[in-house]
Amino acid sequence: MIATEPLPDSVWERIGIQHGQTFADFRHLIVYGQRTADNRIAFGGRGARYHLGSAIRTSYDRSPRVRHHLVRTLGELFPAVAGVRITHHWGGPLGVPRDWHAAVGIDRGAREAWAGGYVGDGLSTTNLAGRTLADLIADKRTDLTALPWVGHRSPRWEPEPLRFLGANAGLVAMEGADLEERATGRRSLIARAMAPLTGH
Repeated sequence: MIATEPLPDSVWERIGIQHGQTFADFRHLIVYGQRTADNRIAFGGRGARYHLGSAIRTSYDRSPRVRHHLVRTLGELFPAVAGVRITHHWGGPLGVPRDWHAAVGIDRGAREAWAGGYVGDGLSTTNLAGRTLADLIADKRTDLTALPWVGHRSPRWEPEPLRFLGANAGLVAMEGADLEERATGRRSLIARAMAPLTGH
């Protein structure tokens, strides 16, 4: 993610985004953002490569390549902010289940409850998960405990190095799908071919 410096009202009038509104577009290499309380744009997206063995290191959280991609994309979406100062840049690992399916559940024997697999959609999903877990823990039968994600178990990812090769090939493919759609103006053949492999 990146965050701009606070923007003046004149820029916000040109952009047309009110406080509390979020935005995204339809690209395959997903981007999203929102206007913050102090008039910045907080803007994020996918694009960081997967590291062999699901390695997590602090140095991976601020990829210059991803930062450049986000700055360029933000300027393409909103020319009024091209060239504004970027004051913050951060990232972190993303937990992705093999079937891209979030889940909540409870194991009464082990006295454990779990929730996760939000694939970057955790802001709203955690609220729903918390309310669902509360009902599960209280052993209530409600509309929430009947949702299809309750008790869902995702299949395991492929072993390394297949996971490394597949995840990074998928990233390159989605970048290619976006380029293809920009060039042709039609739905991407690359994205259609990748859909069964990514669970979309």
